[in-house]
Amino acid sequence: MAMPRADLAATPVLEMRGIAKSFPGIRALSDVSFAAWAGEIHALMGENGAGKSTLMKILAGAYQADPGGEIRVDGRAVAIDGPAAAHLHGIAIIYQELALAPNLTVAENMVLGREPARGGRLDRRALAAACRPVLARLGVAFAPETIVGRLSAAEQQLVEIARAVMAHSRILVMDEPTTSLSSRETDRLFELVRQLRAEGLAIIYISHRMAEVYQLADRVSVLRDGALVGTLSRAELSAERLVRMMVGRDLSSFYTKEHKDPHERRILFAVRDIADDRRVHGCSFDLHEGEVLGIAGLVGAGRTELARLIYGLDPRTRGSLALNGKTIEVHSPREAIAQGIVYLTEDRKRLGLFLDMSVRENINVDIVEQDARWGGVRDFAAARRRSAAAMQTLGIRAAADTVKVGSLSGGNQQKVLLARLLETRPRVLLLDEPTRGVDIGAKSEIYRLIDGLAKTGVGVVVISSELPEILGIADRAIVMRDGCFVGDVEARDMTQETIIALATGAAHAAAAERAAP
Repeated sequence: MAMPRADLAATPVLEMRGIAKSFPGIRALSDVSFAAWAGEIHALMGENGAGKSTLMKILAGAYQADPGGEIRVDGRAVAIDGPAAAHLHGIAIIYQELALAPNLTVAENMVLGREPARGGRLDRRALAAACRPVLARLGVAFAPETIVGRLSAAEQQLVEIARAVMAHSRILVMDEPTTSLSSRETDRLFELVRQLRAEGLAIIYISHRMAEVYQLADRVSVLRDGALVGTLSRAELSAERLVRMMVGRDLSSFYTKEHKDPHERRILFAVRDIADDRRVHGCSFDLHEGEVLGIAGLVGAGRTELARLIYGLDPRTRGSLALNGKTIEVHSPREAIAQGIVYLTEDRKRLGLFLDMSVRENINVDIVEQDARWGGVRDFAAARRRSAAAMQTLGIRAAADTVKVGSLSGGNQQKVLLARLLETRPRVLLLDEPTRGVDIGAKSEIYRLIDGLAKTGVGVVVISSELPEILGIADRAIVMRDGCFVGDVEARDMTQETIIALATGAAHAAAAERAAP
């Protein structure tokens, strides 16, 4: 196990020793020990379900650990029996789902529960005066009086950080903080995280993205199946080593697809001149039987908008669709599903899943009419058998199919959504960022599922911002820029450089230079 950096204090600001946690039927954590020093960024990695969130919720006081473990702050054993106790000891956690009151101001959110009062009323002038130096220290552009609901996701995240700084937190946990951020916003966040490290905070950074860990982390600890696998120093980091620690196998096993020439197979689905004349401008492509077609491009290129037009979620101004050589009409998701076309949204929590419904209900919701019998009475046994089979086939980890989907990890939520789509027996599958927010092990399982569906003749379109994903699973890639197709690249010619050059316009600029007299 790696030792702390030489420039750090001898005593860690945080130690968690022998932490265990059990839920009914599940051992979530087993004898986990974890330490963080002031002035370091300690990344915490592992598959969804590995125990990262459970460990941090124990630290934050949301869960109580099983008897026998110990939490120490500055070398002293402390009892964290609730969120208030965690705050008292300088511990703050910023969850992936931000916990802000959108109807309140920035300043009110920063001191929520600790509001300065005068004569029993909130002293807004004192509040703004107290918050303004903190916001200036973080370099934000908004004022204490700004309503939080009017801020972007990145700005709201800064409010969460400001709240932690305002509370004089010394241990800051950040759970997947870049999930909804652009590359520019991510760079700004990284600058701020490094600034907080320089000011002496201990930062625990949870992420699935290895590039982020390489950029930020001083050390990385890996959990697998509720146990600590090990801790690596920055000098010891490598993608192969991290993957092996997280999933117990080599990185080379991830992309095992045998790329085939899709043109050897017949055209399954044809899109012609589809447009909304705002974000998508006359796109055409053919999807062959059993083909995995990647659609690449920068954020804002129009990839998601294209999928929504095909699926009938948004109205199109022109264009046509053909399935097996026959023109079809699709103006709504219901019509798309009836034709065998399904769409996996990039925002599974807001637009895809019913988080307050069970796994079984989510899997069966699109085909509930199939279980009607005897004049409309539902066959609940059929729904139960269907969800049990889906859980086994897709490896959905849940105590039972009756648990709420909102309680599952991101990877398992994605598998539930995929299971629901597959129950409609699709012929064309549109997948928008299918592995976003999903750990490495779940990614591998989703890749195998996509490959298996293609082998049965299903046509799969994968929209992804991760170029290694496109290169690894697609037989062919179409590149979009400014709502238009700007390149169609066969598997043998696909490289990150080729796709980026097309997506950024560099390839077009280079061609123009060569053509210039």
